[in-house]
Amino acid sequence: MTRKEIGVLLLLVVLCAVVAVASPQFLSVTNLQNVGRLVGTYGIFSIGVGIVIITGGIDLSVGSICALLGILLSMMLVEWHWPAGVALAAVIAIGACLGAIHGLLITRLKLQPFIVTLCGLLLYRGAARYIARDSTKGFGTGEGFEWLRALASGSVAGVPMPFVIMCVMAVLAWLLVHRSVWGRHLFAVGHNEEAAHYSGVNTRGVVAGAYVISGTLAAVSAVIIAFYTNSISPASHGNFYELYAIAAAVVGGCSLRGGEGSVLGIVMGTALLQVLRNLVNLLDIPSSLDFAVMGAVILIGAIADQVLGHRVRGPKQTTKSL
Repeated sequence: MTRKEIGVLLLLVVLCAVVAVASPQFLSVTNLQNVGRLVGTYGIFSIGVGIVIITGGIDLSVGSICALLGILLSMMLVEWHWPAGVALAAVIAIGACLGAIHGLLITRLKLQPFIVTLCGLLLYRGAARYIARDSTKGFGTGEGFEWLRALASGSVAGVPMPFVIMCVMAVLAWLLVHRSVWGRHLFAVGHNEEAAHYSGVNTRGVVAGAYVISGTLAAVSAVIIAFYTNSISPASHGNFYELYAIAAAVVGGCSLRGGEGSVLGIVMGTALLQVLRNLVNLLDIPSSLDFAVMGAVILIGAIADQVLGHRVRGPKQTTKSL
């Protein structure tokens, strides 16, 4: 483990201890299962956003992708009566395609990731509202696709399925990011894309791949969240999910400058944020403070990255022409 990961882990342990002292209900089985379910749900798409951040980019569209794909999944299963396996494959494929579109616009047309994914946030939200005609969708009794509901929202030996799925995704992402050539190229692009290009790295493919992964993981989360809530309102479903993902990545050690971060850190960052949210709920603190906490976390993380990054790299050197 790196210093950043050890620091996040220690902070998480201390926070859990503080919450347990402040509210003994925190250690109840039901509450721990609920926290685990939320960590798994948010952790999956946060890993994807974190990988994008390592490239020096950003993905603001995950919340709207969750809304659009949640609506489509409900319509596929309940209204169009598609087989559950086909509907699941279609939703994940659409998420991957949306990520690929983002990657192509960023790498081929040289558009800024912020602009591309911000437009995605607006477009997908509008599309979800149009397709659903602004009406709330759901899954009813789930007849005919019980196995998919169980896969998305059930439990294994008391462990929530979203947490199990996140662990599987995290292991696969860890192998890809930290134990593969593509992963080394990912960090190289994040440090200096131009230098990586001249070193023979396919920078376009690496960046586009990161957005495909983000879109795919957002689709997986969309399925889990849709069944968890069983009620998808196109106007509000998935709101601010991108904020939680960015905050989790920043807390977990990802630098907004790019080139730094780890899958383990992102998972621990997600857990830390969900414990904070749980503390707010257990102490009956107004839930509106969730957004204040997220904003403060991102700001503190950005300040720490600026200060620590400046100390490590030193002041920027300038070259004067003679």
